[in-house]
Amino acid sequence: MTEREPRRTPLHDVHVAAGARMVEFAGWLMPVQYSSVLQEHHAVRTAAGLFDVSHMGEASVRGPGARDLLQRLTCNDVGRLTPGRAQYNALTTPDGTFVDDLIVYMLGDNEYLAVLNAGNTTKDLAWIRRHVPEVGVELVDVSDRYALIAIQGPRSTEILQSLTELELAKLRYFRLAQAEVLDAPCIIARTGYTGEDGFEIFAPPSSAPRIWTTLLREGETLGARPAGLAARDTLRLEAKMTLYGNDIDETTTVLEADLGWIVKLAKGEFMGKDVLERQSREGLSRKLVGFEMAGRAIARSGYDVILGGEVVGQVTSGSHSPTLGRSIGLAYLPVGMWEPGTTFEIDIRGRREAATVVATPFYKRPR
Repeated sequence: MTEREPRRTPLHDVHVAAGARMVEFAGWLMPVQYSSVLQEHHAVRTAAGLFDVSHMGEASVRGPGARDLLQRLTCNDVGRLTPGRAQYNALTTPDGTFVDDLIVYMLGDNEYLAVLNAGNTTKDLAWIRRHVPEVGVELVDVSDRYALIAIQGPRSTEILQSLTELELAKLRYFRLAQAEVLDAPCIIARTGYTGEDGFEIFAPPSSAPRIWTTLLREGETLGARPAGLAARDTLRLEAKMTLYGNDIDETTTVLEADLGWIVKLAKGEFMGKDVLERQSREGLSRKLVGFEMAGRAIARSGYDVILGGEVVGQVTSGSHSPTLGRSIGLAYLPVGMWEPGTTFEIDIRGRREAATVVATPFYKRPR
């Protein structure tokens, strides 16, 4: 039995032609970097970066029962959405842990689009399908209908505006609109995974290469660059945006992940509500917090966190922060260790290096 070949996005040939270093990620061949990770990271913070995120999964949930289904399966309040709005949310297990985190876009009355993590798409669809009622909801995997391009950074509006008649300045954060981009019918959403202003463009796969190359051409004089998975990871970590499989999974509850702002206990019954309600009432025994290293050492995922000679947790994400110029990371720490200023040690290849809990996000974009 041969191993399945990794899939290729509609932009694969464009990446290869640009000299991108391609790696397998979540079953896809994806660009990890084009030039320097530092250059790509700084381009997003100062101008704009272009990301191919076509590997993400998309599910259409529609019908008169669509809202009620999503309300039962997620912890945020989908009932607050109106057409043209998006919401960060989580599919939760009966234990209040993560099946996945996702963004829910409301396209119209009784019509939603859920964007799922690439490595979880099959699992998520199976989970949702298990709970779809016999009538009233249509669930369809529409991942192949879209190429997904993200343009992120302070010059994103200026660059994208040259390709569409939609007045982007009027599109607020976590809003979306259907509009043409270079005459291709697209969905433009003011969302992203970098901590910067920007947009995600749901485009027909056949139109994606033209949109990508035109965006880069229009943005070149403004400092725009194509960016890969490596820069995407350092950018999202600085903004304390969690990564499924590292910072969150089916062993971590939404409250433990410090995402209590997406838990709406008053909305009615939903999967895992009892556990989350109890944790909210009785308190947590651990929580995801941010830290900085005292020196230049980088604490990578899986490294032990040590306090008083005892291992009390592990690093979930860690990297050098190009924006801040120091090493940062995330870890689940026990109660009593959450306050900024708390010090502890991390075992880095047999050496114990000092670290300090700090407030998060590590980076906030200028308003």
